[in-house]
Amino acid sequence: MRSLGQIGEVLSRWLDVVAGAVAAAVERFRFPHAVEVTEDDDGAFVIRPAKGAGRTQAERVQIADGRIVGTLSEKTAALLRGSRAEVMLRPSRFLFPPLELPRRAGEFLDGVVRAQIDRLTPWSAAEAVFGCSKPQEVGPDRIAVTVAATARAQVLPYVHALSGLRTDSITVSTRAPDTGAGSAPIKVFEERAQAALNIARIRRALATVLVATALTAAVAGTAGLVMGASLASRQDEIARKIAERRAAIRAGSATNTAANTPIERLAQRKHDTPASVVVLEVLSQILPDHTYVLELRIEGDKLRLTGISRDAPSLIRLIEQSTHFTRATFFAPTTRQPNEPGERFHIEARIEPVFVPPS
Repeated sequence: MRSLGQIGEVLSRWLDVVAGAVAAAVERFRFPHAVEVTEDDDGAFVIRPAKGAGRTQAERVQIADGRIVGTLSEKTAALLRGSRAEVMLRPSRFLFPPLELPRRAGEFLDGVVRAQIDRLTPWSAAEAVFGCSKPQEVGPDRIAVTVAATARAQVLPYVHALSGLRTDSITVSTRAPDTGAGSAPIKVFEERAQAALNIARIRRALATVLVATALTAAVAGTAGLVMGASLASRQDEIARKIAERRAAIRAGSATNTAANTPIERLAQRKHDTPASVVVLEVLSQILPDHTYVLELRIEGDKLRLTGISRDAPSLIRLIEQSTHFTRATFFAPTTRQPNEPGERFHIEARIEPVFVPPS
């Protein structure tokens, strides 16, 4: 049971990793439209498109206890649906402590700010949302940033209200009070609500595919076992029939003494027909090293050799001395070519059967 639990945990982690990777790949090709949600001095929020002709059309709403107060117009709800909501909160909600650091700290600024947040603010890193401005040089090998931080509990109600309107993602930013309206905002929070929903859907789809694959494999395995058993049964039946046929043939051979039975004719042909492999083996043993065979033919019990040798006449004697050949003779004149290392010979001999027929 413990091993099954471990396997389930591993599969769950694998599904999470794969679903996250697929969702991230899909998100790279999506470009949701941006919507500005700006907080006024009186605490109301103005919702308008971030750019385009409809930017002049805006709607003011109140957000309290994690929801929109009152009824939101259908046009604004459609504008927020699937958008990238950029929330700009008033600077009065944040603390802006300055932070001076070595220049090298700029390479991992987020980690440094996170480590310093409990010293700079009343909250820990888990209790706060925070960000920092772009680094500014304040001296040799020194940089300064402005940290913006506030309690997470103050920001989450606005995030939940916009998430309920099916926004694709939400970013929360602010501006330092001593900078103008055109200064770069400081992002303190980001949530990709739609991406989390996509990951959950992809995870469910992967789990369904995994279960379907496992069921298919189980069905295929069962079918394989059934088919294997059937094939094994058929194989046993064929083997039994072959054994019965062989027994019948042997019985027929024992009772039939005629010389023209199929088995005896096959055995006689085996004994009478010369074996090519044996012929090649014998020739490789009896022919001297200075002899090269260019052509070898076996026609029935007749052997014909064509080749080159330094002493062609001696080959007749060597072939005759073998018990496998008789009647060795030249069936064509022996010649000598200027570009050849010996005499070109043409020898014919009769092949004696390797196997002696039983008496």
